Amino acid sequence: MSNQLVEPSISDRDSDGSARERILQRLEFLYGHDLGRQVSKRIFRYIDTHMQLRTRSVVGPFWTHADIVLITYGDSIQSPTRPPLQTLRSFLNRHLPMEFSMVHILPFFPWSSDDGFSITDFRAVNPELGSWEDIAALEECYDVVIDLVLNHCSRENLWFADFIAGQEPACDYFIDTDPEENLSAVTRPRSTPLLTGVRTHRGLRHVWATFSNDQIDLNYKNPDVLLEMIDILLYYFRRGARMVRLDAVAYLWKEIGTSCIHLPQTHEVIKLLRDILALVEPGALIMTETNVPHEENISYFGNGDEANVVYQFSLPPLLLHAIYSGTTRYLQAWAQSLEQTPIPKGCTYLNFTASHDGIGLRPLEGLVPQAEVNTMLQEMRNRGGFISTRQNIDGSDTPYELNITYFDAFRDPHANANQWHIPAFMLSQIVALTLRGIPAIYIHGLFATPNDHIGVERSGHTRAINRRKWDNSELKNLMANHESETGHVFQIYKKLLRIRRRQLAFHPDTSQHVLTLEDGLLGIERVLADKSQHIIAVFNFTHEAKTLRLNALPEDIREWKELIDETEVHFEGGNLNLPPYAAFWFSKS
Repeated sequence: MSNQLVEPSISDRDSDGSARERILQRLEFLYGHDLGRQVSKRIFRYIDTHMQLRTRSVVGPFWTHADIVLITYGDSIQSPTRPPLQTLRSFLNRHLPMEFSMVHILPFFPWSSDDGFSITDFRAVNPELGSWEDIAALEECYDVVIDLVLNHCSRENLWFADFIAGQEPACDYFIDTDPEENLSAVTRPRSTPLLTGVRTHRGLRHVWATFSNDQIDLNYKNPDVLLEMIDILLYYFRRGARMVRLDAVAYLWKEIGTSCIHLPQTHEVIKLLRDILALVEPGALIMTETNVPHEENISYFGNGDEANVVYQFSLPPLLLHAIYSGTTRYLQAWAQSLEQTPIPKGCTYLNFTASHDGIGLRPLEGLVPQAEVNTMLQEMRNRGGFISTRQNIDGSDTPYELNITYFDAFRDPHANANQWHIPAFMLSQIVALTLRGIPAIYIHGLFATPNDHIGVERSGHTRAINRRKWDNSELKNLMANHESETGHVFQIYKKLLRIRRRQLAFHPDTSQHVLTLEDGLLGIERVLADKSQHIIAVFNFTHEAKTLRLNALPEDIREWKELIDETEVHFEGGNLNLPPYAAFWFSKS
C-alpha cells in the first residue's frame, strides 16, 4: 500500500509513552490491577524482543488512491511443476503486474479443516503450499495481508493436546464448560452445537466450539492466551505483513449469561493490539472480520483506536439484491446513511463483493425487508446456490449465508441466452470500485468462476462452491480466449483496475456524496479536497434503458471525460441515456 521500508530509530521506539500507558490501562481492565501489571511487563519484553529481531519497520501513508487488494488462497492457482505460492507469484507477475498493490493470502498455515481456518501451527507455512521464503518473494512485489485466526485453533493443534493431557503450557487455553450451564443467550453463527465433548485425562469434558467441533475456542480470560497471540502477531509483522486480518474477532471474549459477541473486553483487546503496533510498527494495519449488521460492524472502528480497516459487509448482499430486483432504493438509502456516519481519521472500509466465505445475510438486517430477501434467496437456489443457517436464541434456524459464486449469482436461468449476465456482474464490480474505501477483489471474480458443485460434493461443505482450485494451464487458455466468460471478464476487469488506480479522486479519504436519483439508478460523487479531480459515477441497475435528466448532474457534464469507455455516451436534449446495466465514470480535472 505505497509504503516505505526504513530502519527503525531510537526515537521511533520511544515516541509514544502514552501508548504504553494505554496498554497498561487496558490490561488492568481485562485482568485487574495486579495481574494486569504483571502481564504488561511481559508484553513490554515482547516489544523489546521484536525491536531487536526485526530488520526494518513499515511506515508511510496507510493508503493511497492506487490501492487495490487481491484476496486469494495460496493454492487458488495450481501447477504440477512448482509449489502453489510460487505459481501464484508467477501468475500475478505475468498477468496482473500493475493491477494490485496488496495481496491477502488466506490462511497458509498447516491446518486440519475449513480450508485453512483450523490451524495446527500458527508459526509455520503449510509445506504443501510453499515456505516463508515464498511469502517473502511475494512481498517483494506486493504488500501482504496475513490472517491472525485468534478466536480458535484446530483440535489437532499441540495446544489442545496439552489440554487433553493436562500439561503446561496450554492446559488452560480452552473454555471448559458444564453442559448444564444456561447458554441460551449466546449468539450463534452456526446451527451446530456450541459445546463439543472431548475425552481428557480428567474424563469427558465439554469445550466451547463456536464454529465447528474441529475449531476449539481459545480462552482469553487466561492472559497466557493473549500473550501467545501478541507474540504471533509480532512474528507476522517480522515476516513482512503490512496488514493483519483478525478472523472472527467478534466472538473473542466469552461471559456466560451474555450474548458473547461484541463484548467490551473484545473491543479492548483490539485496542490493545493497535496500541502495541503504534509503538513498534507505525505503518501496520489491523482489519477486523465481523460479518454482522452494519451498525455492529462499524463499531470496530471504535473512536479511531481499534481497526484501521473494516469490511463493508452490507455491500455484497445489497448490490446483489439491487441488481437482481432492479431497485436501488435500499442500496441508495444505505449509501446515503454512510455520509451521516463520519469515518474516524486513520480508518477506512474494505469494499468487496465476494470472498472465500459466502454472502452474509445478517448485514441485510434492517436494510431490506425480509420478504424481499427470502424471494431473492429462492431465486439464488435456482441459480445453483445454497443457504446455510444459524441457530437463534429460541432454538430455531434462520438463513445466515448465501453460498454461490458472485458471478453465477447473476446468471439468470430464465433468460434466453442470458445476454445481460456479464454486464450485470461487471456493474456490481464497478460500483464496489467506486465507493469510498479500499477495493478488494476475490480472485474468482477476475476469472468469472462458476459454481463448483463438484467441490461441494467432494468436501461436503457448501462454502466449497466458491473455492475452486484452478489449473494454471487451463486458466491461461481460458483467459486467452476472449469468447469465453473467463477471457471476456478478465480483459474487462484488467482494464478497469488500471483505470481505477490512476484516479486521485478515488483515494480512500476522499469525500463521498450519493446523489438522489430515481429508483433503478445510482449516482456517486467523489471530489478531492483541493478540487483537482471531480468524479461522478452513474449506474443503471436494470435490464431496461433509462434516461437521466441532466439537471441532476453538473451543468458542464457533457464536457467531462468518461473514463470507462465501455459503452458509448449519448446525450439527447436534457437527458443522459443509460443502456441496461450501464456504468459511467465522468471525470473533471
